[in-house]
Amino acid sequence: MTITVAGIGLIGGSLMLDLRKRKFAGRIIGVDNNVQHRNIAQLCGIVDETDTLENAVDKSDLILLCTPVSSNCEMLPGILDRIEGTTKVVCDMGSTKGSIARISKNHPARGRYVAAHPMAGTEYSGPLAAVGKLFDYKPVIICDPALSDLDARDLVENMLKVLNMRIVYMNSAAHDVHVAYISHISHITSFSLALSVLEKEQEEENILTLAGGGFESTVRLAKSNSETWAPIFAENAEYIIEAIDTYIEKMNLFRQMISSRDMEGLKSLMEEANKIRKILN
Repeated sequence: MTITVAGIGLIGGSLMLDLRKRKFAGRIIGVDNNVQHRNIAQLCGIVDETDTLENAVDKSDLILLCTPVSSNCEMLPGILDRIEGTTKVVCDMGSTKGSIARISKNHPARGRYVAAHPMAGTEYSGPLAAVGKLFDYKPVIICDPALSDLDARDLVENMLKVLNMRIVYMNSAAHDVHVAYISHISHITSFSLALSVLEKEQEEENILTLAGGGFESTVRLAKSNSETWAPIFAENAEYIIEAIDTYIEKMNLFRQMISSRDMEGLKSLMEEANKIRKILN
């Protein structure tokens, strides 16, 4: 099988490493606007060749969109125009689905498109961030599966099984609500904490010297690429704002109880939060 990967970064590169190693991909074509990313991907053996999107689509059986979500939205209609009436399949790996669902909904080739979101990643970006086994045993969400042709969905599901992923099905709107709370708000919290500490650090230069493991683990996501995350926040604004408002409400509860030195109230809040162990264990 010949696969095109548009966006040779952490997700696209890691996909190609494992799909080649596990014999799912025969030939891999890379598409990326960044010439350094293209060169690195070829030198590292992530892709066999690079080309324009149009040429790559014409030569491929499966096209994987691993660019920022706004770019995926821009590319998909033209790709569907190009593959209409063929057995080719296009699949996006973006972490928001509402906009791309609306854009593709009435296209005559909608059945050739599968919407997927692998719940995997790191705070690093670019082809040098690609790692093997990134997706093993992680969940992956397929959105609006009934809108995809059966053979297209089967192909993408077979690929995900090769990656040892656990497949979950959702509609696009439900997906965007859930990821706002479990993924997007985590990144916003991390960015906000980093900004707060950096602002204080200007006044007290020793603050980062004292940073321990708790700080490092909480702020880790603040290293994430702004080119990736700004479009995600913009695309999923409605649900992210809802999540932020809920988060601020909980922060204010802590603020009130800390201000009043309410030990029992603080313990109660934290014990309620401790219930997350049952979900994450």
